[in-house]
Amino acid sequence: MRIMSRPTTSSPPSSTLRSLLRLVPFARPVLSRLVLGGVSALAAAVLALLIPIALEWVVGGPIASGAVPAIVWGAGVVLLLGLAEAGMVWLRRWLVLGPATSVEYDLRTGFYDRLQRLPVEFHDRWQGGQLLSRMMQDISLIRRWMAFGLIMLVVNILTIVIGAALLFQWHWALALVFIAGGVPIWYQGFRFEQTYGLLSRQSQDQQGDLATSVEESVHGIRVLKAFGRGPHALRRFTRQAETLRATEMSKAGAVARIDLWLVAMPELAFAACLLLGIWLSSVQEITVSQLFAYFAMATILRWPMESIGFLFSFLLDARTATDRVFEVFDEIDTIADPEEPRTLSAPRGALAFEDVHFRYQDARASEPDLLDGIDLALRPGETMALVGLTGSGKTTLTTLPTRLYDVTGGRVSLDGVDVRDLSIVELRTHIATAFEDATLFSASVRENVLLGRDDLDIRSPEGERVLREALAVAQADFVADLPEGAETMIGEEGMSLSGGQRQRLALARAVAAHPTVIVMDDPLSALDVDTEERVQIGLRRVLDGTTALIVAHRPSTVALADRVALLEGGRITAVGTHSELMAASAHYRSVISSFEREDSEDRARRMDPEREFDVVTGAIPIPAADGGDTMHETDEETAR
Repeated sequence: MRIMSRPTTSSPPSSTLRSLLRLVPFARPVLSRLVLGGVSALAAAVLALLIPIALEWVVGGPIASGAVPAIVWGAGVVLLLGLAEAGMVWLRRWLVLGPATSVEYDLRTGFYDRLQRLPVEFHDRWQGGQLLSRMMQDISLIRRWMAFGLIMLVVNILTIVIGAALLFQWHWALALVFIAGGVPIWYQGFRFEQTYGLLSRQSQDQQGDLATSVEESVHGIRVLKAFGRGPHALRRFTRQAETLRATEMSKAGAVARIDLWLVAMPELAFAACLLLGIWLSSVQEITVSQLFAYFAMATILRWPMESIGFLFSFLLDARTATDRVFEVFDEIDTIADPEEPRTLSAPRGALAFEDVHFRYQDARASEPDLLDGIDLALRPGETMALVGLTGSGKTTLTTLPTRLYDVTGGRVSLDGVDVRDLSIVELRTHIATAFEDATLFSASVRENVLLGRDDLDIRSPEGERVLREALAVAQADFVADLPEGAETMIGEEGMSLSGGQRQRLALARAVAAHPTVIVMDDPLSALDVDTEERVQIGLRRVLDGTTALIVAHRPSTVALADRVALLEGGRITAVGTHSELMAASAHYRSVISSFEREDSEDRARRMDPEREFDVVTGAIPIPAADGGDTMHETDEETAR
């Protein structure tokens, strides 16, 4: 049994700078625009800092002397400085917003590409909600931080430094008092980083867990409704939401504490400077115009100082988001192309399992291999049925030819070439798979069926021909009755279709790929008896010349095969025709008997869902003609 959980990392968190520097390769193409945006923001800040200097001249000169023209000119200078500052702010936004969205686009497409390339084993371990929250929330947060948080943090720190230096031109004592007020802020900022960084990671992971719960509930809504488990799901979701809420409240508390210092200390510094400034003015150490300019400068510096807490928390959130995104980028792709891939110029379809061993990565050391030395050879054009009891490893075996998983021992070969020596693209061109769980995508019927045909234009006459043939083989004539035929859009996961319809489209998809080898995991399980028979006729024609490995759970599927392989305890214990194995293998007879009982029960249920079916005798109880006790009518063929 595979258990999916949220991955955790045992390594300590990296430094903020080291984490964020990993974004440089994505930002490099637009780095010049981002730098120019930062320069524009800094220019706006410098222009704002020049306003108090201009005010000092206006207050100390024209206003003191009462020269109205000079006052007007002074007001004009202040107005121009304000307009220039606004222009620089607009320029900063224009310079950085486009590049930031480009970085977001590259990160998101790279992340999605990475998800497509990573092996199935990775997706077995990771929750879908965790991946979705990284793809959407974390990457969007990184974009907002690059467009605003990063630039404003750097610019505001520089603004504080420059402004504090300018304060010294009016009086050194006033400047020192103002700077002294910032010392506790920096100390509290260090403590804030320690606490908030952990809470930020915890919050974003919990958001991923919450997204997973929503995803599972939406996908499993039919099950929840059928079993009346909606309230249970709501209680579980509520507990998770409450946990996230508690973490967010802890984050808010941490931000509130740093904000307390960021607001209180400048206020205290203002009060101290006011008292000191009045005294200095009284002893004529500083003029009124200088004192006015000093407080104008200090007022301008208040927002940069108060914003440091918000920008610092934004920085830590971005660091956490970057760490979470790169956890996926850092995952090792174990199913990769060889350095020098081989090619099959004229594939024949000889598929062989040679001493194949397989165990899942999270299996305990004491557990035996799930596949423990499989030896099986399929001749070109042969149809092989694979049978075995539940848990014998049939489905796992079907994942190995296309390298959804790699063998942990031995090899799988196609025409004598180890499948690991072929490129992934070429391998999956030669081998197609039809799964029992028919997964369809939110696209048209045509796009779903021709998913594996990148070699043709799906709307060309050739594409139309392939589509018609595949639908005919799969007996998917219901497509013609859909509102827009083959152009009808299928809802998420094809849930707007019946199970049999989804399975037929999935089968058509495998047939349309025209592979050299086709691997099918019980592809007819959801079909009714009549449709199954017609599909079998079509498959016999299509499989003529195509090597096929079919996992069988029904006697009718076994009938498709030239030979049958019996899987028992992770090993192939017998190979032969159905008749040969029925005569020679007691275990095979037991497996087929179990298939027939299940098949008979299913057929009886399809004939009349209200009738009971005796799975032991194979008898269908029917009312006696006279209305008395129930009598049994045993269909010898069904019971057998």
